[in-house]
Amino acid sequence: MPEEPRPRAPEGMAGLAKGLAVLEAFDARHTSLTITEAARLTGLARATARRCLLTLVDLGYVTQDGNDFRPTPRLIRLAEAYSATDPLPRLARPQLAAARGILTESVSLAVLEDGLSVFVARAEAERIVAAGVRIGARLPAGSTATGRILLAALDDAEIDAYLTSFEPVARTPKTLVDRAEIRAAIAAARTDDVSFTDEELELGMRSMAVPVRDSRGAVRAALSVSVFTARISLAGMRREFLPVLREHADAIGKML
Repeated sequence: MPEEPRPRAPEGMAGLAKGLAVLEAFDARHTSLTITEAARLTGLARATARRCLLTLVDLGYVTQDGNDFRPTPRLIRLAEAYSATDPLPRLARPQLAAARGILTESVSLAVLEDGLSVFVARAEAERIVAAGVRIGARLPAGSTATGRILLAALDDAEIDAYLTSFEPVARTPKTLVDRAEIRAAIAAARTDDVSFTDEELELGMRSMAVPVRDSRGAVRAALSVSVFTARISLAGMRREFLPVLREHADAIGKML
């Protein structure tokens, strides 16, 4: 079900809000959209979704190929505006690069937003085939290592409210779709201060995440590493990667 639109101030621009809703509909599962799909995901009328997509094409944010619309690299400018002004990704970037240098794997930073794990900074491993997500990716928090770490920082009532509205999607045969099992994974993340996913988002990929706490102890983000399953086991990640992630997560937190 599409999310309920947020109330706008009287001077708000409805057209801008609708266009941004269409842009946010693109994600890892929806790398291209038809007009009908954009309308369904945003809750907009089909004619409105069509106008938004055609306007975004004119502005260069989206390209059209027949009935399919895809985002263009121009969207990176919007992400850069955030990463250039928010201190969190800017401060974290050197630590992500340092962790990547030690692990020789891609390292990412994510925050919680509207029940999604949103990736705001990343240091990519230098490989022909990249592993994991990109900056700006928005994934269901309950299905990701980063998201479970971030959800674990909420109180029990907030977690229960999230799980009530969360609709798990089985991306692979290993994806947790039972809410009780997801709740248990979040509880384990709270107890262990680390969370793992093993081929839940994509077969052949596993991830590990730890919290980034600021100077007051509040969880501000999650630091994660994504690897191909053939490269290292879960036990190996816990043994070899966890100390490195925790060290660099602590270093980021001390600056916040």
